Parts: sequence; C-alpha cells; structure tokens
Amino acid sequence: MSRSKQPQVLKIDPPQEIKFKGPFKDVVTSTLQLTNPSEKRVCFKVKTTAPRRYCVRPNSGFVESQATVNISVMLQPFDSDPNELLKHKFMVQTMFAPDAVDDMEALWKEASPADLMDSKLKCVFEQPEELVDIIIETPQTPTSTSDVMGTPQGGESGSELQSIMEECKRLQSENAKLKQVNEQLKGQPGSSGDGQDLLSQQKRMIIIFLLVAFVTGITLGYILS
Repeated sequence: MSRSKQPQVLKIDPPQEIKFKGPFKDVVTSTLQLTNPSEKRVCFKVKTTAPRRYCVRPNSGFVESQATVNISVMLQPFDSDPNELLKHKFMVQTMFAPDAVDDMEALWKEASPADLMDSKLKCVFEQPEELVDIIIETPQTPTSTSDVMGTPQGGESGSELQSIMEECKRLQSENAKLKQVNEQLKGQPGSSGDGQDLLSQQKRMIIIFLLVAFVTGITLGYILS
C-alpha cells in the first residue's frame, strides 16, 4: 500500500491562485508569501508550467521556523492567444530540510516522493478597470461657429484665432466709443479740430478692423478646411 503525501506545512498566501493585473505590455509582478508555522526549517521550490513566461525570485530556498519568505513572480510582457494563458499554473513544492545541506539540487533529486509536499495554484489575469469600463463615444459634429471655435483642430492655430477674435471685439468696442464721442463733439462749438482728429483716428480704426476681419476670415477658412 503506497504512502500518501504529507499535507502542506507552509501557509501560502494567496492559497489557490496568483493574480496578475494588466495591462501586460510591461512586466507584471505578483507576490507569494510562504510562512512556516512549524518548529523545523523547510526548503521550497517554485515550479511553473510556463517557465519562459515567468521570472521567479527566489525560485528555491529555505523558510526558517516561524519565518516568512516573499516570492516575486514576474510575468513577462506578452501578446499571445488568451487560451494559452489558461494553461499557466504554479506549484510550490516543499519538504522538511535536513540538519545540513551541501547541495540543494542533489537534495531535491534524492528526496523521497513521500517526503514531498506540494500546493498548486492557478493563474488569473485581470485587465485594469479603466480598460474594462471604457466607452467609445462618437464625436459630435459642430453645428455652429461657436462649436468650431470652442474646439479648434490645431492648438497653435486655435490660439491665434482666439487672439484675433479678441482683438476684433476690442476694436469694435473702441470704434463704437469713438462714434459716440464724435457725435457729441459735433454739437459743441470750437470742437472742429478735435472732431477732425477723432474722425481720422476713427478711419484708421476702421481700416485696422477691416484688415483684422480679413485675416480672421482666412484663418477660419484654413482651420475648417
């Protein structure tokens, strides 16, 4: 009658599965904790069904009595068939360590199957929440000039256009003020010289306003094209 294997002496956290949270374009690391609650030193070895996909540090060693060892399991970047990932599994194999160990590799080769304890863990791969919950929205087509102005296609062109529009508004305001002052001066005696100066200034402002409006039209047509 064959002797059954011993129950696992180490407390393994997590106990049943190793979780890896994406995105998986870079190395993703998960941690295993091996705790030895016994009064004896325990040696361990971490195995995987996909050794080319993972880097385990340390992948073997000792856990002293009442001590804990952290194992880093690093999943290498990948872009492969998801079905292949379902086959990935890990096994933590342990046994009580002898008083003196000269060759760890020889120790595992010569170990009796009845002395070995093992725990199997499956791999779970999770995508980040922002990728799972993402909603692709169709951009709305602007229905008015104000919509287009609010979302310029080019950052630099949009800034220039905004400056031009602000300058146009300022010139329009000043032009309105000059007209009002000119109308008031027309009704006052001895104000012909001042009126002429204001009239000349008003004409210059109108010319500038027309030039700015012309440039604005060209710029707006370039952005919307």
